[in-house]
Amino acid sequence: MSVLLLATYDTKREEADYLIAGLKAGGVPVETCDISLQAGGVQWSPKAKIAGMEKATERAIAEISDMPQTGRRMVVAIGGGTGGQIALRVLQSLPVAMPKVLVTTLPFDPRYIIADSSIILVPTIADLCGLNATTRAALDQAAAISGGLYHASLPTGPASNTPSVGVTSLGVTGPGTDALCARLRSAGDEVTVFHANGFGGAAFTRWAKTGAFKSVIDYTPHELTRCYVAGVHADMPGRFTSMGHLPRVLLPGGANFIGMGEPGLMPEHYLNRPHYSHSPLFTHVQCTEDEVAHCANILGAALKDATGPVRVLIPMGGFSSEDKPGGAIESEALRHAFADTLETHIPLTRLDGHINDSAVAHAAVDALSDITKD
Repeated sequence: MSVLLLATYDTKREEADYLIAGLKAGGVPVETCDISLQAGGVQWSPKAKIAGMEKATERAIAEISDMPQTGRRMVVAIGGGTGGQIALRVLQSLPVAMPKVLVTTLPFDPRYIIADSSIILVPTIADLCGLNATTRAALDQAAAISGGLYHASLPTGPASNTPSVGVTSLGVTGPGTDALCARLRSAGDEVTVFHANGFGGAAFTRWAKTGAFKSVIDYTPHELTRCYVAGVHADMPGRFTSMGHLPRVLLPGGANFIGMGEPGLMPEHYLNRPHYSHSPLFTHVQCTEDEVAHCANILGAALKDATGPVRVLIPMGGFSSEDKPGGAIESEALRHAFADTLETHIPLTRLDGHINDSAVAHAAVDALSDITKD
C-alpha cells in the first residue's frame, strides 16, 4: 500500500521532498508523479501557460491511469496557484471514494472545483516559496493528516452498500426536509442530503451518476436560479438530468429567490428588489415572474425527458421560509408563475401547504412510495 504524491517538482522540489520525508517517517511508502509545466525556466505568455496547464493535467491523468492501481491507498498533492489548480483537476478525475489531500496556499476559491469531490484541503497560509517555520508546520500537519488516513482501517462504523434516497435541502427548507428525512428513515431508508446552494448540487449530480441513489426527492432545486439567473455556481451541467432514470419527486423549494453575497457587494438592481439577509455573508433576493418562468421552462424540459417515473408537487403556500404571509420575499404571483409554466411541460399536483409544513413533506414521501410501487 502506498501514497501517490503529485507535485510541481520543477518549482516545489524542496517542499515536496520535505513532505515525502515526513510521510516516510510516519511509515508511509510514497510514489511520485510530476505535474510540472515543464517550461524549462521560460516565462510563458498567459495563453501558452493555460495550454501548458491543460497538457500537464492530461499528462498526469494519463500517467496515473497507466500505473498499477492495486495497492494505492490515497493521493496527496502539493501546489501553489498554478500547481494547485493542476492538482485539483487531477484529483477530480480520481474515484470519489479514494482519499485525496491537497496542500496549497489556496490562492483561488476552491468551492467551484471541489464541490463534487471528496478532497481534503490543508492550507499552508504562507506561499510555498521555500521552507520556513510556517510552511514546515503546514507540511508537518499534511504529513500527519495523510499518515492518519493511510493507517486508518476505514470504515469505522457500519457500512451500507444499499443505494440511498437522495434529497436536496437548504436552511430555508430545513423544517420540511427534516420531516421528510425522519419519515424516510422511520421506514428503514438511508437518506443522503445535499446542500443545494450552488455547490452541493454538483455533488448531488455526480452521486446520481455513480449509482449512489435508488430514488430522489429533489425538495430544493434552488440551483435553478443559481445556474440560470444568478450565474454563481459550480459546474453542474447534469443537475436536473443526471437522475432522469430514477424515480423522482420534485418540489420547488428555493426556486423563488436568488442567493447573493453580502448586501454591500450586491449590484444595485438587486438591492431594489425585495430581499433579506439570510446570514452576515448571504442575501436572498426575490426573483421576478419572468425569471421563475424561465427556470420552470428549463426544469420542465428536463423532467419531460426523464425515463424514470416523476411526480411534481407544488406547495402553493410558499416555496421558502420567507415566502409566507408577512415574509420578506412573499409572492403568491411568483408561485403561480412557476406552477403555471411548469404545468405546460408536465402534470403536477398543487398543495395548499407551505414547503416547510410536515404535511407537504409527508406528501412527498407518499408520492415517492406511489411511483416506486408502479
